[in-house]
Amino acid sequence: MTTSHGQMPDLRTIDTLPALFQYRCNTTPAREAYRWFDAPSNQWQSFSWSDMQQAVATWSQAIGNLQLERGARIATLLTHSVHAICIDQAGLAQGCVTVPLHANDNPGNIAFILADAGASLLLVNRLEAWQKIAATGTPLPALRCVVVDDPNQPAIETGASGADGAVALRVVRLQDWLQESGSADAVTESKPVQSAQPQDLAAIVYTSGTTGKPKGVMLSHRNVMSDVKAVLGRVVPTQDDVFLSFLPVSHTFERTCGYYLPMAVASTVVYARSVAQLAEDMLAIRPTILVSVPRIYERIYAKIQEKLAGAAFKRTLFAAACSKGWERHCEAHGLANKDAPQGGLARLLPWSFLQKRVAQPILDLFGGRLRIAVTGGAAIPPVVSHSFLGLGLQLVQGFGMTETSPVLTANSLEHNDPSTVGKPLAGMEVRIGENKELQARGPNVMVGYWNRPEDTQKAFTDDGWLKTGDQAEIIDGEVRIVGRIKEIIVTATGEKVPPGDIEQALCADPLFEQTMVVGEHQPFIACVAVVNREEWKQLAASHGLDPDNSVSLQAPAVRKAVLQRIENLCHGFAKYAVPRAVQLVTEPWTVDNGLMTPTLKLRRPQLMQKYAGEIAAMYAK
Repeated sequence: MTTSHGQMPDLRTIDTLPALFQYRCNTTPAREAYRWFDAPSNQWQSFSWSDMQQAVATWSQAIGNLQLERGARIATLLTHSVHAICIDQAGLAQGCVTVPLHANDNPGNIAFILADAGASLLLVNRLEAWQKIAATGTPLPALRCVVVDDPNQPAIETGASGADGAVALRVVRLQDWLQESGSADAVTESKPVQSAQPQDLAAIVYTSGTTGKPKGVMLSHRNVMSDVKAVLGRVVPTQDDVFLSFLPVSHTFERTCGYYLPMAVASTVVYARSVAQLAEDMLAIRPTILVSVPRIYERIYAKIQEKLAGAAFKRTLFAAACSKGWERHCEAHGLANKDAPQGGLARLLPWSFLQKRVAQPILDLFGGRLRIAVTGGAAIPPVVSHSFLGLGLQLVQGFGMTETSPVLTANSLEHNDPSTVGKPLAGMEVRIGENKELQARGPNVMVGYWNRPEDTQKAFTDDGWLKTGDQAEIIDGEVRIVGRIKEIIVTATGEKVPPGDIEQALCADPLFEQTMVVGEHQPFIACVAVVNREEWKQLAASHGLDPDNSVSLQAPAVRKAVLQRIENLCHGFAKYAVPRAVQLVTEPWTVDNGLMTPTLKLRRPQLMQKYAGEIAAMYAK
């Protein structure tokens, strides 16, 4: 089967992840599978599928020597790398279940997950990270071996003694662990490994809830493979495509779309050195496909706005290119263009001129040959999606959650309406339930929550549909997300306001790094905003204020200017939803200070508690 985007692989007989890996290695052994930057040698290293097959065999032997029971859990605390692929595939080949951990999570949460999952093996990127986990004092009776993936780590003691003097837990360097796997002394007579079955668990992925302890989402091989096949029915990468990967493999969105999907079609995955070096890597790698969360596109857009701030003519040309390009996009995709034209008389310039002078230089920032830019994990602000689509970036938005493996709906290159999250993928069904909740069912829906039967029962309706927790509308088969059930603010006047939409709109301004909208049972909407340091310096200087004096943040002139920005950013919202008061702060909200989840969602209860005094003061005024 072929599409306008490439050759569809024949996956009809493949229903487990080990089978997918072997299919790819046997079908295209010489093609480049992965490329990553090796820091010790300061060079990019390339791996073919044949290389990967050999490496996974070595890792599989090392796991086999541990004599783990079928279904044993293997936890991974890694940055994105080829080693994350090796441990995942080797563990699955041994009948084990992967438990991916967020590298930016705090030690207490990680220790909880290791204990809750009963992990037998942990692969960690630094010895220090393991030491912090151990220091929490959380009992980990199932854990037998900790492997440290750090080439600069000196030799480690081979074990830690238990109360009876026996070795209870072994901590070992990765290079030593793999080297031992092939030695005559280390190799044990492995138990015969039964091939993975579609109904077997492939992973337990813990969701970082904004309140309470994380829950382990159980995903089977059937869940994941059905999602991979369904995504291929909407957008088909090719063998010639190059993915630039920078999201952690602990993120289900990245696991499916940036790991298993390119494996299915033999695309090459290049691992970016870091988010900080992403701009440089895009220019060097020149990817054709980028899988990202909205924040990356928002940051690029904010940087563009920052550069245009002092250049009126260029700003006018940019507005004209975005506006005229968006109009062209709407015509091509049969969409109603409700946006007012921008750019003034510059819109009279021919598109060929605007494309060459404005659009192409911006597209070149992505490497110049990006043909698909996938965004998911959260909603993207309309001003950002409209601008990039207008400039010619094929930005495709989808929707899903860890519990749906994760992609449930998606737009396509042929019909791309950014005001929706597209239609359900093949084999998946959606409906609107009580309180406008979007509900789903299909082969991609999770088995349940690990060791939490009551939570599993609450996650489904009586007739077996998964409750997504999102409010939505379905129009002509397309899903439009309108808010979160648990995150709807009800003001004292009875107005219902989805804070996420406003927060996304505000973050389009480079002044705001992070925002939280408040107003529950209050007479009006307000917000707390973390300012970008450089932008704040410029704003303070324009009013003759000292940016290092915290009093300047609440100066009347600053408040007036910021509220005017907020009003401009929220021009498309109902008047009652526009924040009428603002509290500026400089301390970023991070995972380390407990104000963000590992997947970078706001921990609203903690933020409300931290800024209780400031919020009360806004309403007292």
